[in-house]
Amino acid sequence: MLNISGIYEGFVLDHIKAGMSMSIYRDLKLDRLDCQVAIIKNAKSSKMGKKDMIKVECPVDMLDLDILGFIDHNITVNVIKNDKIVEKKKLQLPKQVTNVIQCKNPRCITSIEQELDQIFILTDEEKEVYRCKYCEERQKKKSRMIRL
Repeated sequence: MLNISGIYEGFVLDHIKAGMSMSIYRDLKLDRLDCQVAIIKNAKSSKMGKKDMIKVECPVDMLDLDILGFIDHNITVNVIKNDKIVEKKKLQLPKQVTNVIQCKNPRCITSIEQELDQIFILTDEEKEVYRCKYCEERQKKKSRMIRL
């Protein structure tokens, strides 16, 4: 059996779809943090069959919950303090994301004025559709994320 030491203070990202932990690691820029990170891939799960987990020993305020909610709002964030889970955060699709995805419309002002923030607004929560704030170009949430 695999043994990964516990966390004194930090967070555990649980219920990540199997195989997605490395892209979440990059998208959340966890490689830039100076703290311990453990990635567990393809762990057995009674709910999901297989799942990934990420354990991070640093304060949860280092985590951008909007980006994580955009990536997959079914992920559970367990907040750890003094070796115990003190809170379980359920994620939601954020109403707006900034500089997470890039508008593909070549006529959009963000293509010309590159210093403008890439802002997308959630327009259809059921279908997980976001639209560019400036040109209303449609972007499905499931598409490959582009971090700026």
